[in-house]
Amino acid sequence: MSTVSVSPEATAPGTGRRGQLLLAVLLVAQFTVALDFSILNVALPDIGEGLGMSLSNLQWVVTVFALTSAGFTLLFGRVADLVGRRPMFLGGIVLLGGSSLLGGLADDVTTVLVARVGQGLATAVLAPVAMALLTTSFPEGPQRQRAIGLGGAMLSAGFTVGAVLGGVLTGLLSWRWAFLINVPLCVVVLLAAPGLIPRHQERERARLDIGGTLTITTGLLALVYGVTSAGHNGWDSTGTLVSLAAAVVLLAAFWLIESRVEQPLVSPRVLRRPSVTWGNAGGLLTFTMFSAVIFLMTLYLQRVLGYSPLVTGLAFGVQGVTAFFAGVFAPRLIGRFGSSRATLTGGLVLQAAATGALLLAGDSRDSLALVVIATAVGGFAHVLSVVSFMVTATSGLSNQEQGLATGMTSLTQQVGITIGIPIMSAVATARIDSLSATSSPAAAVLGGTSHALAIDALIVLAGAIVIGFFLRRAARV
Repeated sequence: MSTVSVSPEATAPGTGRRGQLLLAVLLVAQFTVALDFSILNVALPDIGEGLGMSLSNLQWVVTVFALTSAGFTLLFGRVADLVGRRPMFLGGIVLLGGSSLLGGLADDVTTVLVARVGQGLATAVLAPVAMALLTTSFPEGPQRQRAIGLGGAMLSAGFTVGAVLGGVLTGLLSWRWAFLINVPLCVVVLLAAPGLIPRHQERERARLDIGGTLTITTGLLALVYGVTSAGHNGWDSTGTLVSLAAAVVLLAAFWLIESRVEQPLVSPRVLRRPSVTWGNAGGLLTFTMFSAVIFLMTLYLQRVLGYSPLVTGLAFGVQGVTAFFAGVFAPRLIGRFGSSRATLTGGLVLQAAATGALLLAGDSRDSLALVVIATAVGGFAHVLSVVSFMVTATSGLSNQEQGLATGMTSLTQQVGITIGIPIMSAVATARIDSLSATSSPAAAVLGGTSHALAIDALIVLAGAIVIGFFLRRAARV
């Protein structure tokens, strides 16, 4: 086994003025990553029109980003453990800024797609590494919980601001600014970070698990491609079935490899920890189901109530505010209840209740108030669950294992966001199609979204019960 020398990363330097500045830099980086994830969604039609992209090709602007960001997150989190988080973080910022500049100056489809691949790879680097720097820069307990809470708040703020800012920049200026807005943010981080992130000392580098790396990366790529393909081509299409079957085989091979190699990419010992297993299960559940809720309510507001995209975006603005405050107050709630396990379970139950309340929405515009209130409560519950799952899944591990742990939490986030919409969209679409013959288009959409929301709420509630049970049982052992 390789030995690792003690480094500044192995201590908790996040105290005093320097620690607060480091926290600010990491939060800006996380905000930028979240902003980049959502800002282009609104701009897609204008990108297609400006570059002459067909509808079938336009989906790849989103798909290639999802593939690379989810497929390489775990790998880069582990590589950062081996070569150091500082160079990986700085390299990720340079890659994000350069890719965003390339996308903003693009004149053809190929260049835009290359830029999106670069942004996805940068996200796969920055998401786990920034999180690992947060967890290793602050001692386990209230300080780390506060840092993770603020990180969750900035992620939520980035997603919300990205959705609104994408529409504003595209409408007032050009779709190119949905790319270019990242550049000054990356420059600010790049100027401030080198003097704040501690340098790691020389260490003996462990060998990278090549077999595990190849199987997990290709397996995740196949999984994400299969699910996103299902959203466009159906679950019974040949491409979808082949991709999902390949994902099962590759991920099973990965687990077999990891249980046999001397220096695994992902230690089975870490994955067997109940806090890691069930914490990430809670994270996958909240990300998958809440991203689907936002999609379903966007469909409902525009196709049933007839609101414009601008009004729809503003309706979710309140949810963004409550989600931000959830990130700020989550550490206090964790401290009050004495356990992130309790707040994770409570957050999931509250998210299920808020989703269930949306079943009361009808075909009258008076339902807008209900949607605003329910999604606001759901946004608070979602971020409370996010912060709690991150605290749960990264607690009790050594600093040398934090890259793996935060890589897992980042992977959970990326996969959850990616697969939630296609899965629940398929549920809603099937119901809409069955109602179309006997109902008006608006009534069919209302029936389909209500059906999907009911299933969403039941899954979250059932998951909360199971996760809470196993986490409590593990705590008693």
